[in-house]
Amino acid sequence: MTTTTASLAVAQRSLGDPEIRYPLWPPLTRGCPQSSSDTMTYPVEVDYDYARVPDGFLTAPGPRGTGLDRWAPLLPPLAAPGLGEGGTPLVEIGSGVYVKDESRNPTWSHKDRLNRCGVGAAVAVGAPGIVVASSGNHGASAAAYAARAGLRCVVLTSTGLPPAVGSFLTAYGAVVLPVPVDERWPLTERIAEEFGFHPVSNLTRFHTGHAFGPEGYKTVAYEIAAELGVPRAVFVPTGYGELLFGVWKGFDELHRLGLTDRVPRLFACEPAAGGPLTAALRADVPATRVEVGGTDAYGIDCRVNSYRGVLAVRNSNGRALRVDDTAMRRAQAELAGQGMWVELSAAASLAGLRTLPDLAEDEEVEGLDGPVVCITTSSGFKDARTGTDGPAPADPSWDAVKAVLRTAGIGS
Repeated sequence: MTTTTASLAVAQRSLGDPEIRYPLWPPLTRGCPQSSSDTMTYPVEVDYDYARVPDGFLTAPGPRGTGLDRWAPLLPPLAAPGLGEGGTPLVEIGSGVYVKDESRNPTWSHKDRLNRCGVGAAVAVGAPGIVVASSGNHGASAAAYAARAGLRCVVLTSTGLPPAVGSFLTAYGAVVLPVPVDERWPLTERIAEEFGFHPVSNLTRFHTGHAFGPEGYKTVAYEIAAELGVPRAVFVPTGYGELLFGVWKGFDELHRLGLTDRVPRLFACEPAAGGPLTAALRADVPATRVEVGGTDAYGIDCRVNSYRGVLAVRNSNGRALRVDDTAMRRAQAELAGQGMWVELSAAASLAGLRTLPDLAEDEEVEGLDGPVVCITTSSGFKDARTGTDGPAPADPSWDAVKAVLRTAGIGS
């Protein structure tokens, strides 16, 4: 087994019962076996020797480099080589409103932070490859990091794969198997068992995912705090809630270490067509399943939630918000007007912020005084409809060109 020396990771701990601990190796890919049951599965997280966190962790890059390597002490061992993930820009789009643009990562999404850690686990345990069930960003990212690490990659995806995602997968040499959604997870498990491939996506009924992967998302919080300080709130596009949990845990660690004075409120932004986290919080249960209606926000269109999201919202005094496709399209257009083209799912965060005033009277949502951050998770190239049509050929005569420009409000 290969390991690195910079990490202070010491164990895995159950989120269902924090008193239950496991060795750091092997990474648990089916949640906590002791606290889980046939009706509920609880994830595990990575625990660290926080007493040994170096001085200047938040403020000084020092010899640790940039990207995720900068934060190596509070990450699982980064045994896989990186691609320069992390270090994404924080762009102010209005007074006190900032966008953390994760589309600037190597494969154009936040999943690169997760896969640097998850693929690193595969390298560390000596697996010959990885297997992932994904309809988009996760699969594209996993394929890239597997290629970088010299591992084979199998991606079980949906038949309606967005063109850009399909291009990513084939370019990186992944074996791509478009199968019905309900077949993805059983096949993931079978491939892991029979070929020894390391699963870097979920295998359980109520999403537990990989033990190491969400740790990579903590670096989003570290970067925000290092550049901006602690915002009043962070709005997060939410499917299974791994990003949501990672951002909360990162801010919580900084607070526990005395490096910041508080944890921001986290707002989970789900599609109105589903919203399992919203349903779980309202029912006061750790996880639940909902029926999903039609939405183009396929990246966060989930039938079940993970307990990770419940913890993040509750422990930050946050909220779960449901936003419809119309609100997400408005937010997507607003971001494009600021020079950032993002996937519809990625615009859910800004849609949640813009929807908040409409909820104030009915749901007692308090105002937010101070800076807020909206995380946008991926590029507009990842949308399913992108690339399916384009502008018709234009008449190049000057009169025709001038007429088009004047119709667009130019020169009139």
